[in-house]
Amino acid sequence: MKFVKDLFAYIDGLPPRTLVMRTIYLITAAAVVAILCASLMMRKILADIPSVDKLDEYTPALTTYVYDVNNQVIAEFSVEKRAILPLSRIPIDMQNAVIAMEDNNFFKHWGISPKGIARALLRDLMHTRAAQGGSTITQQLSRGIFLKPEKTIARKIKEIFLSLQIESNFSKAEILQLYLNQIYFGSGVYGVQSAAKLYFGKDVPEMNLAECALLAGIIPSPERFSPFSSPDKAKLRRYLVLERMLAEHYITAKEMAEANKAPIPAEKSTLLSSHASYFVEYIRQQLQPKYGVDQLLKGGLKIYTTLDLSMQIPAEDIMEKYLVKYDSDSFKSRQDNGEAGADISSGTLQGAFVILDVKTGGIRAMIGGRNYRDSKFNRATQAARQAGSTFKPFVWMSALLNGYTPATIIDDSPMAYYYDGKDWRLIEGATDQYSINIAIQPFMGNQDFKIWVPSDFDEKFLGGITLRRALELSRNLASIYLVTRIGPTQVVDVAHKAGIKRNLEAVPSIGLGTSLVTPIEMVSAFSTFANGGIHVEPFSVLRVVDNNGKVLQEYMPEEQETFTPQTSYLLLNMMKGVVQRGTGVYASRLKRPIAGKTGTSQESKDMWFIGMTPDLAAGAWMGYDDMTSLPMKDWTGGGTVLPWWTEIMDTVLKEQPIRDFSAPDGIVFVTIDPETGKLALPTCRKKLLEAFIKGTEPTVFCDANH
Repeated sequence: MKFVKDLFAYIDGLPPRTLVMRTIYLITAAAVVAILCASLMMRKILADIPSVDKLDEYTPALTTYVYDVNNQVIAEFSVEKRAILPLSRIPIDMQNAVIAMEDNNFFKHWGISPKGIARALLRDLMHTRAAQGGSTITQQLSRGIFLKPEKTIARKIKEIFLSLQIESNFSKAEILQLYLNQIYFGSGVYGVQSAAKLYFGKDVPEMNLAECALLAGIIPSPERFSPFSSPDKAKLRRYLVLERMLAEHYITAKEMAEANKAPIPAEKSTLLSSHASYFVEYIRQQLQPKYGVDQLLKGGLKIYTTLDLSMQIPAEDIMEKYLVKYDSDSFKSRQDNGEAGADISSGTLQGAFVILDVKTGGIRAMIGGRNYRDSKFNRATQAARQAGSTFKPFVWMSALLNGYTPATIIDDSPMAYYYDGKDWRLIEGATDQYSINIAIQPFMGNQDFKIWVPSDFDEKFLGGITLRRALELSRNLASIYLVTRIGPTQVVDVAHKAGIKRNLEAVPSIGLGTSLVTPIEMVSAFSTFANGGIHVEPFSVLRVVDNNGKVLQEYMPEEQETFTPQTSYLLLNMMKGVVQRGTGVYASRLKRPIAGKTGTSQESKDMWFIGMTPDLAAGAWMGYDDMTSLPMKDWTGGGTVLPWWTEIMDTVLKEQPIRDFSAPDGIVFVTIDPETGKLALPTCRKKLLEAFIKGTEPTVFCDANH
């Protein structure tokens, strides 16, 4: 500023030769001052202008896609919905439509349009505010990537300088490619690929002229010209784009007329699948700690999972159909019986369902509840519930490991236990209701002395019964009989080896499924039996690939042989009987070998069925979140859960070959009398071909008087 003052002082000190000379000096001085001020202002404006060299390294926030086992998109993780495509995969109609509408001199100018800038400035002056307009594709790209979305003169100057630099450093094809992958199309969608998915449910290369024109038309204001909210405006914009393309000789009049007849999309195509929400959240919780939020939401990862949508979708639909019916049935039942509201759940009936691949542990389907939006609690993986009688196979496996065979006679008779302060102990000699009553009479009313008298659902006692038949009929007293003789600690050990992760209480009631377990644990443990005694951990992610195609992680199977193939087969063969003749007979409608087990927990708070083929293990659970008992007294796992489990599996298994569980070496089959467990005679009313580990088969013939 001192220089300016000195300059004007010098001019004032000049001899007054002529007015013209003084005027020239003053104009020159003013021009110098203006140039200095403009230079200082431009220096300040351009001081923080970014380098266009970074455009080579520019990586926008990319969408991470989640795929099922058949490479179908299940879901996406994103901040901005975006995918990057090379220009060669973007239809020429899309390129021409954008050029015709946004920048028809794109291949002629050097980054900016002086006429456009002047027109925009004039519009600003007329409206006394900053207005959009006059921007080339290069200018739009520069402000979209490098500049803040503010409307100021300073930003416009930066935009011009950046555009000039971009044009001098990149080819027109590179600029157009960046623009088409960067531009915003509304609904959080960026780039033509994601826009094609959103508006038309297809990939960009599959788009026709009408669709290309529609996308180009909504660029200036995606929300205002959206075909979903303003179909008339969208149709008009498409017409204007086609008209400009015709004027630029990109299309013919006939092509324009045909494209203009095409319908406008009425609703968004599902870029996201509306299915498997609980599964998607399940894998997000696994991957986010490993890769971080930014990588997961912006890194453009490809996550390939074990899920099979062809199993998942029907499972969701069928489960919901049945639970809606059960909700209605229970409501009518309460009305008819006039039951008080104290015992009625305030929530809706919930369900969970899991399918695992027996050989690998891959999760093929997972339902964590009825509506993810209403409740994000995943009942398949997080809900620890009583397993009820579905826990009994662990007791039966313990029996097999202790020398029992499917033909061993066990006792289904009354019994009673007392608690001595440290452990539950069987009251010796109390083998019928009369003797039990006498034994516990002295302790009635004594709060320090606890008595437990277990019973069966039907309140009946079958006496001596084979190990097989006790499992088929799900006899509680027989299960407790086995636990008492084997020891609850061994049952806990077997359950853990099979795949149960939770702590289990080693008490006699463990045989009734009083410990808490999750559905996925139970299905995983049953899979161990179906897999010949080899346990594989459930898993959900096959591999993760970054946006450059590099494999970041890949599933490596881990197997652990926990039981012999022979004992596993014996248990499976008995569990097949549950479906053929026992509590799970409803599943026999599938007309294929199924090994399974029903379950109902104490006070009917939980209903279960878990069933297996040689390839798949599937478990279904039903109950209330608040642990309320299911309202209808005759509801059991076999009568409620099993029907929708069966309908789901009927769909899932429809295209799969019918296979039976193969008997391993060391297994022999012998025809026995199913009542006595001894070798059958021609006079026996019923005969059963039973499996045994070689050397354990019965050698005594039936001596019963049939």
